[in-house]
Amino acid sequence: MSDVAVLGVGMHPWGKWGDSFVKYGVAAARAALADADVPWTDVDLVVGGETVRNGYGGYVAGSTFASALGWNGARIATSYAACATGAQALDVARAKILAGQSEVALVVGADTTPKGFLAPNAGERWDDPDWLRFRLLGMTNPAYFALYARRRIDLYGATPEDFARVKVKNARHGLSNPNARYRKEVAVADVLGSPVVADPLHLLDICATSDGGAAVLLTSVDYARRRGLTDPVRVRAISTVTPTFPQTVIDMPLFSTDHAGVVPAGERTFKESLAHAAYEEAGLAPEDVDVAEVYDLSTALELDWMEDLGLCDRGTAEELLRAGETTIGGRIPVNPSGGLACFGEAVPAQALAQVCELTWQLRGQATGRQVEGARVGITANQGLFGHGSSVILSR
Repeated sequence: MSDVAVLGVGMHPWGKWGDSFVKYGVAAARAALADADVPWTDVDLVVGGETVRNGYGGYVAGSTFASALGWNGARIATSYAACATGAQALDVARAKILAGQSEVALVVGADTTPKGFLAPNAGERWDDPDWLRFRLLGMTNPAYFALYARRRIDLYGATPEDFARVKVKNARHGLSNPNARYRKEVAVADVLGSPVVADPLHLLDICATSDGGAAVLLTSVDYARRRGLTDPVRVRAISTVTPTFPQTVIDMPLFSTDHAGVVPAGERTFKESLAHAAYEEAGLAPEDVDVAEVYDLSTALELDWMEDLGLCDRGTAEELLRAGETTIGGRIPVNPSGGLACFGEAVPAQALAQVCELTWQLRGQATGRQVEGARVGITANQGLFGHGSSVILSR
């Protein structure tokens, strides 16, 4: 048996609240425990998603959350993998459960973010590519998003109107999500009329930075059965693979791609390999997926992820979008939560927030945004320096 059960999920709403990340994480953790109807005293492992912007407490997030909830003797761990942090923390908890070293694991991620671009920590670090891209090139995150968007335009004929349609769809999805920060319907004209941030992307094409928290309570299948749950949502796969050389598509924070003149490019790109590993582990295929939560840092990136996950052929994501197939009620709904377009980035929490949303979807509890009959869901995230993740859940 390689599955673990998702007994509880919880979130603190996204926004700009001005409070400590600990408050958001504790609120999400308590919501997950209440959702599972599991007492805190049963938790024997706490895994925290590290947040580098919140002092020493953020660096030792597992301990920080365990202490704030009340020391109960549980083991602790802390994970950091940039935007894939939550999934890596989830993987640590799952591994402990499958190894028989834990039965009830609480995974928590939360963040308090600055306004504007996410920049590297202070100080001069001339051997740090993430620092150098800002210092030497002035390459903010949206500048990379714009490169990816321009690539879709050049290769596949995408248009700024297509990118705007992604925002329109996700904004409509997020209207009924009580945890979303932005709950307002927009039109294509609104997106195209917002200021250009990095051509061809406008302000409404790009996600904000946010405060927020999310938590997931994982247990062994045996523990779930003892509590009378015979058909819980299960984690079928967690992929955290690294890229392979050469990388012929630029990844943040790199300045260039690898040369493929001597060593040919691999069979799959980095993002494609994340999904492939997850499907292999779960014994499933893209055709089995009913709903997807993907990392829409920009509207154009959502279209890329649809193809990276194998939900459609390369270069055809715009066709599905235009036909309404990626909205709720379509063939493969993408980001029914509203995605980062409606939430913004709270880095250690966002991969966990995707798992929360898919859990509610697979239980049939996503009121106002339910994907009917959903049985299999997949997530996708990518972080700096070769971090990435894809999680598959099923019912």
